[in-house]
Amino acid sequence: MAKKEIPFDEAMLQLEQIVRQLEQGDVPLENAIELYQKGMELSKLCSDKLQSAEKQLVSFMGENKEEAGKTDE
Repeated sequence: MAKKEIPFDEAMLQLEQIVRQLEQGDVPLENAIELYQKGMELSKLCSDKLQSAEKQLVSFMGENKEEAGKTDE
């Protein structure tokens, strides 16, 4: 089964909840390991989404500069 795509905002909320749970320190070890693994997956997902958004913005800005250069000629 393919993983369902989680929106960035939802992934961040889940990650914040996991961090809060782990910081409380009253999570059994087995659960803490599972939470940590889930947190790492969410962290990578958020990082990947941010990198993708950054690439799109850089590309968009480059296209706009090219368009502006064409109208100046």
